[in-house]
Formats: sequence, structure tokens, C-alpha cells
Amino acid sequence: MDPLSAAMKVAGSGLEAQSTRLRVVSENIANARSTGDTPGADPYRRKTVTFGAEVDHAEGVTTVGVKKLGQDTGKFVEEYDPDNPAANEKGYVKMPNVNVLVEMADMREANRSYEANLQTIKQSRDLISSTIELLKS
Repeated sequence: MDPLSAAMKVAGSGLEAQSTRLRVVSENIANARSTGDTPGADPYRRKTVTFGAEVDHAEGVTTVGVKKLGQDTGKFVEEYDPDNPAANEKGYVKMPNVNVLVEMADMREANRSYEANLQTIKQSRDLISSTIELLKS
């Protein structure tokens, strides 16, 4: 595989991985206030993404991929809200272990990584086009 095609393959895998990360972060933010249905029930648990290197022996490149989708095992925060249907006998409700500020930082980082991979693909495509134009003349 030529180096420019390899760069596009690696960047493409990065786009796919960061797209998954953005989806998971969006899901976490959307469920940041999702409580259980019954008194004392566990609320939404924050999801995590773990990346891993994937060697493509046929193409001779190492790409990135989603190794695992997991769940954050951190503790739930309890808030006093006796009117909530998920409140326990003391009036406390377990809230999701989602910190919106952390999720926004993750989203920003994933967005920047996505843009960097997209720029790599654009540059590689431009270089391939320039090479073809050079060969034509």
C-alpha cells in the first residue's frame, strides 16, 4: 500500500473511532438526569469508550478502533428530592454518575480529533490528485 493510501486508511479509522466516541458522549449528556423508575433503583450509568490499535497485516498499517464499550463503575450521587418517584424512603434519589463538564471536555477533544483526521484525509486526497496531474503532463 502506498503511503498516502495508508494515511487515508489510518485517518479513516480515526474518524470512525471518534464518531463512536461522540455518540457515546452525547448519550451520556442526554441521560445526565435520568433516574431509576422505582424507589431506590439505579439510574443511568455513564458509558465509556476504550480505543485499541488494530494491525491490518494485509495493508501493512496499524489503525485505531473501538476496543470496548464499557460502563463507569463510579458511585452514584444522591440528591434530596422526596417528590421524585425514584426517591427512597428517606427522600433521596440516586442520580447518574455523569459529570456534564467532563462529558463536554470529552466531546471537545473527540471533535478536535475528528477534525484532525478529516484534515489528514483531505491533504492526502489533494496530494494524490496533484500526483495524478503531474503524471498526466
